[in-house]
Amino acid sequence: MAHSIVLSHYQAAPLLAAWKAGERAAMTSPDLGLSTLEVTLADGGVTFPGGETVRWEDLRRVERARNQCFAVEDGGGVRSIQVFSETTHWLRALMATDGAPTMLVAGFPMHRIKDTDPWQDTLKKARAAAPLTGAVLDTATGLGYTAIAAARTAERVVTIELDPAGLEIARQNPWSRDLFANPGIHQIVGDAFAEIQSFADGEFARVLHDPPTFSLAGELYSAAFYRQIYRVLTRTGKLFHYVRDPTSGLGKRVTSGVVRRLREAGFRRVEPHPEAFGVVAHR
Repeated sequence: MAHSIVLSHYQAAPLLAAWKAGERAAMTSPDLGLSTLEVTLADGGVTFPGGETVRWEDLRRVERARNQCFAVEDGGGVRSIQVFSETTHWLRALMATDGAPTMLVAGFPMHRIKDTDPWQDTLKKARAAAPLTGAVLDTATGLGYTAIAAARTAERVVTIELDPAGLEIARQNPWSRDLFANPGIHQIVGDAFAEIQSFADGEFARVLHDPPTFSLAGELYSAAFYRQIYRVLTRTGKLFHYVRDPTSGLGKRVTSGVVRRLREAGFRRVEPHPEAFGVVAHR
């Protein structure tokens, strides 16, 4: 199956520099760093092996847009990967990083991007909750990185996404392809607060909870939601809860409230995992 070419300033800038230096060919990535290939540089622009050509003026536009990713369109030209959600009224956009991209939601990046990249951020969360075996619940799909990482070792993964616009962004992200290709990942579109009530008691060995910020999704930090997580976990189950930077003033306050409500919900032990910006709660 052919995939669309997706570029950011991390690919555009070296190509522009190579052309300025008089080069007639260069290596680049057509999928935000997942792979590399050789492209031809000519007066008309950059030509990829499949025949797609990106004009220099379009590549300069990509190079200037430091927070955006662009899809190369079939008829030429580039299109910023962003969607305004009719469900949440949030603007969602694919944001470039030096590694895996993140998603901007109402201006907030959905992953850590300082001194790390979103994929490494995801792996730290997965390691905090390891081993990820049996059935795993991912409460907030986003770009699907958590579900993809969990599916490497879990028997099955159920992932919930509130906003169809989020999945539309994920479908255009090369790093999210396994979210749609892996048969071990089951997607649900709905409100996690409501959807979790449909699962059986003790259905999941692990729950990975990486909600939007408290200001966007306060109900996903509530005692009522934590009681549902406790209910759907097995007797030896664990929850990883991402709560942002624990050293910041806001992070300390949010973490303190999260720990208190998790204990009230019945979790017997709650351990800080500052390397993953979260806590692990044991049923």
